[in-house]
Amino acid sequence: MWLTRPDAKGILSDPGVREALPRYVDIVNKRRYAKYLIARAVPAKYSRRDETEALWELHRGLMEEYKAIEADYDAKGRKPKPVEPSLLGLKTLLAHRVMQSCAFCERRCGVDRLRGEKGYCRAGRNFSLHSAFPHMGEEPELVPSGTIFTGGCTIRCIHCQNWDISQWASSGTSVAPEMMAVQVRELAEKGCRNINMVGGDPTPMTWAWLDTMGRVDVNTATVWNSNSYYSEETARLLAGFIDLYLLDFKYGNDRCASEISDAPGYWEAATRNHLMAKEQGELIIRVLVLPGHNSCCTKPILQWIHDNLGPMTRVNLMFQYRPEWRAGEREELRRRLSSEEIAEAREMADEIGLRNLVRG
Repeated sequence: MWLTRPDAKGILSDPGVREALPRYVDIVNKRRYAKYLIARAVPAKYSRRDETEALWELHRGLMEEYKAIEADYDAKGRKPKPVEPSLLGLKTLLAHRVMQSCAFCERRCGVDRLRGEKGYCRAGRNFSLHSAFPHMGEEPELVPSGTIFTGGCTIRCIHCQNWDISQWASSGTSVAPEMMAVQVRELAEKGCRNINMVGGDPTPMTWAWLDTMGRVDVNTATVWNSNSYYSEETARLLAGFIDLYLLDFKYGNDRCASEISDAPGYWEAATRNHLMAKEQGELIIRVLVLPGHNSCCTKPILQWIHDNLGPMTRVNLMFQYRPEWRAGEREELRRRLSSEEIAEAREMADEIGLRNLVRG
């Protein structure tokens, strides 16, 4: 494996990383197998003609058994052997049904994307691929990260730094899951520690990602790099599929979320999905500190993380905000953070008692 960042080389031995992300570290070190490979090895008796409610009920039952199955694979170190039909296939079929009345995110637009209808995110049936490369700018434990940027997003942050991708200002390449699987294999062969599913936001492409990974045999950790604004159905589909949730926690209240990102009900969705991520996988939380929002957003977010996920939760407190896209529409977002705001946010994290911040 090749690395170009000194802080990435030994980070997997860092005590904080080992405590927060033990399974992810073992997958990278080839001591355990990614969840999607295990899900491919879990038999699931279903027919494509079955009613959707029956498929969800079957899924519920299998997921009650999944943790014990995963623990058995982990303990014995045996390689999962794919079966047909499988739990991963069931997840893919359920996601295909969701595509017919789209409810991957909290908006639940209800459009039939299989017939070409488009909702809020404007995503279609296939991926809109913008880039796929070994990313050196992510958290050190992820680097090199096999990052795949696809078009579309479930919210509209007026300060979005990737607005050309999220809001379709630039054109990507239409890619079906069969070809995306080739991209995944190539990134793994280049020595990437993981497959980092990002956008925009990966949520609109949940079905396509499940379908893609069903065509991949390499043992690579899956990373869900999301704004946290996805539905309960999506959260259930990600369980037993995603190894590491890389989740933004953007706002400490619904007013800021609605006014800045057009994300009504964000707090409920974000807290629910962070709890589910902690239960079903491992978690790194990104908190982008915004100018003028330490009291209303940074502090309540950090307090909630401490109280509900624990002081050793891996948190990346981010200070790289810069005015982009339509940030000029709000006075406080027209500037970068002050040194006082940065110091204040760090002090908040220390006083609240978060003890596993990403350094660097």
